[in-house]
Amino acid sequence: MRVSHALGQIAHIHEQLAKAEVYRGFHPQCVLLSGLLGVIAATIQPWLVGDEPLAFVRFWLMVAAVCGTAGVSATVHAYFVRDDEFARRRTWRVGVQFVPCVVAGLLVTVLVPRVSPAGVGVLPGLWATLFGLGVFAARPYLPRATGWVGLFYLGCGALLLAAAPGDLTRSGWAVGGVFAVGQLATAWVLHRNEERAADV
Repeated sequence: MRVSHALGQIAHIHEQLAKAEVYRGFHPQCVLLSGLLGVIAATIQPWLVGDEPLAFVRFWLMVAAVCGTAGVSATVHAYFVRDDEFARRRTWRVGVQFVPCVVAGLLVTVLVPRVSPAGVGVLPGLWATLFGLGVFAARPYLPRATGWVGLFYLGCGALLLAAAPGDLTRSGWAVGGVFAVGQLATAWVLHRNEERAADV
């Protein structure tokens, strides 16, 4: 009983330390790369997709997978190759914060085109809103300024939902442009946080 109690106390201490210390597992260069890929995707989308709703959804699902992989590649590599158990636990805890918004994003991406193919125009707004909620969910573990990034995504999501463009040819920038600006801002916040940590 004493051993299990002690182990429980150690786990509780680790949890408190994880909340008190800023998580530095996301690499600014990878986040920046994911934003730049969003710009490229927004640029080429009109030629590859046009105004076909299901092609639009498939294209942006593929882009999301590529950008997501690029954004967390260094984090995943460190998790499996370099991190100790404590660092892995912190990475897992931060990553889990994003899971509900990713699942919700997949659900609306699958269900909206099925219910109403003409309603695909609301997806950019929903994606931005859900991503903003994911940023806010992870915010307790990230640099304070990421809250502004979360607000940016939520604000863009609200504007896009209000506008809900019917022309999907132009909607590429509503997805890729918003994501690119948000990721570039996140990369800058992470970079500034690294500089401050190095100065200390």
